[in-house]
Amino acid sequence: MHKALAAVLLLAAPGTALAQAAGCSLPAQIPRPRLELPDNGEPRRLLPIGGYTLALSWSPQYCATARGSSSVFQCGGRNGRFGFVLHGLWPEGVGKDWPQYCRATDLLSRQVIRQNLCTTPSAQLLQHEWAKHGSCMTTKPDLYFNLARALYDSIRYPDMNALARRDTLTAGQFAAAFAHANPALKPEMMLVRTTRGNLSELWLCMDRTMEFARCPARQRGVKASSRLRIEPGPAFARLQRPMPIPARRPALILNLDPNAQAPAN
Repeated sequence: MHKALAAVLLLAAPGTALAQAAGCSLPAQIPRPRLELPDNGEPRRLLPIGGYTLALSWSPQYCATARGSSSVFQCGGRNGRFGFVLHGLWPEGVGKDWPQYCRATDLLSRQVIRQNLCTTPSAQLLQHEWAKHGSCMTTKPDLYFNLARALYDSIRYPDMNALARRDTLTAGQFAAAFAHANPALKPEMMLVRTTRGNLSELWLCMDRTMEFARCPARQRGVKASSRLRIEPGPAFARLQRPMPIPARRPALILNLDPNAQAPAN
């Protein structure tokens, strides 16, 4: 295993995070996605990587309005109930634009989908994340998803239902509660995203070494003073005492394989 990847995967040591899927069970037939390709609206962009975003989605908000067969696994309740799910791990650019669709990609294997469906409960979203973002970080989808899942598994969560019951809650108060559950995070290292005032996503900003860092000014979330509503979600077991956070290697630069840099035009 590559040394850089092994160092990051230490973040996923058992017992360090609270699961965000209550009773997730895989379907008998693993769904197959469609190919995701760049187009005029989402073109190929080969740019240097200046940092990363770990994007988390609050599944109860998505499921409150989701319709159609594509959301049955995530929202139907037969395969489990979800709290925060992993939207994706995104390489960011140095300026306002970011790299995307760096390489041609094939359909993800059933094995890769099976390994990640309880973390990102949509086969099509997994395909999209690999094609748009993962292709700019590595040539191997399993390495990209192992890294993303390790980072996701390192995150701890406040009592979301207690926050949802509060009569008044601001985005800043929510960010402070999230930071309290994750000592390596500060409110300025996260962006709260909403849909009509309801929590929809939380973006965690990282530098090139994958250390949490202040979010760039060009990335925007709602103001800290904005009122925030949270759709109630499933209850999860709470840790009785905080678990130690594995140390990250200083100056770790991501290099998942010899061809990890964006290819030349």
